[in-house]
Amino acid sequence: MMNSMIAYCGAAAVPDDVWSRWNADPLLIAALAALAFVVARGRSSDARAGWGAIALMAVVFVSPLCALSSALFSVRVLHHVILVSAVAPLLALAFPQRRAGPVPLALLVAAHAVILWLWHAPGPYAWGLASVPGYWLMQLSLLGSGWLMWRAILSPATPSGTALVALGVTIAQMGLLGALIVFASVPLYPVHFASTLAWGSTPLVDQQLAGLLMWVPAMLPYLGAGLWLAWSSLRPTEAAL
Repeated sequence: MMNSMIAYCGAAAVPDDVWSRWNADPLLIAALAALAFVVARGRSSDARAGWGAIALMAVVFVSPLCALSSALFSVRVLHHVILVSAVAPLLALAFPQRRAGPVPLALLVAAHAVILWLWHAPGPYAWGLASVPGYWLMQLSLLGSGWLMWRAILSPATPSGTALVALGVTIAQMGLLGALIVFASVPLYPVHFASTLAWGSTPLVDQQLAGLLMWVPAMLPYLGAGLWLAWSSLRPTEAAL
């Protein structure tokens, strides 16, 4: 049965109980509280970014979105998009990379792409939901690789041209993955067959919505960062003129 395959967020939320499905995992709450303590003590470079990351992590892991992501593949993809496109860059601003890192940016971009594609292949995706270790390996590898990549992109030691290429490659690979999901002719994620019906959808429509989320809205933070980097690189030239 599908419900037995959902290890961490619990059984798939249905419309009648979704607003009561908050996650009160003490270990998760303790981890968020520890991060909040670090930010509150002024040990982050950007406190607002740190608090923003904590708030978004509470949304994806504590709020009913967690249980809803057990029901709908589209919500799970939204969950992942928030992690890699919003939480990761906020954490990169809060805990930045000041100097050139030991790992080249190209390798970080490639590693993040491999991890993203791996966890959205049907087999690894299903396994990531079937056990608590698998679930957290999925979440931490997506967030961790995204954070390391964003730190390098936003580092003052990274040339703006290199950072822009990294953003462009990431947009392209996420868009391609989203397009493949959108245009798949059959549902690829059978663990979600039953729950999509409870929400008035079908597995294929839910899958197409998931692909669209990864294809279009997910790229907006990367485009925004690219525009900001491009504008920042032009300002000294304008001042000199």
